[in-house]
Amino acid sequence: MIITVVLWLLLVLVLGAGATFAIIAFFKPDRLMTWLAAGSVLLAVAIAWAAGAPAPVILTAVVALASTALAVFGGGPAAMLALQLATRGSVREGVFGGIVVTDDGPASLAAGHTAHEVLRGGATIGVLERFAVVASIIAGFPEALAVIVAVKGVGRFTELAASEARERFIIGTLASLTWACLCGAIVRLVLG
Repeated sequence: MIITVVLWLLLVLVLGAGATFAIIAFFKPDRLMTWLAAGSVLLAVAIAWAAGAPAPVILTAVVALASTALAVFGGGPAAMLALQLATRGSVREGVFGGIVVTDDGPASLAAGHTAHEVLRGGATIGVLERFAVVASIIAGFPEALAVIVAVKGVGRFTELAASEARERFIIGTLASLTWACLCGAIVRLVLG
């Protein structure tokens, strides 16, 4: 019993630290804060699994709030880090948070072809997506993930003509969804 209580307290500390790292990384992009938030998520999953017993209601509420904050704020920086690692700076960022593409690919930008910005508003959509994902997992309704992905795909369908946009959409969505699912899993493990 004492070990379980210590694990629960450690879980709250790790989630609090992770949420802090995630919020810092969300408002001021920083790779170190993103990596620290990612480490916190993985450590929190391990601690929640090791505790192995349902937590008291108040602790579950605290874990749910901290996990939700970690999911909502940490998934964006995690997705951006995944995109940076995957594209290695080959995609030009737009003014409104999207990417700049042409119908002929990135090489045509240098040739003077007109460009337009796609996937605008990704940060706002990501926040809403991660909140919906973590809430559906906490509620015990993971089937809602299919609806969330479908709505996001339908909403972005017309912007996915360029290969850069498709690649960014897939990588960002998978990184964001994985992050939110792990944060939701922490709460489900605490619920028992």
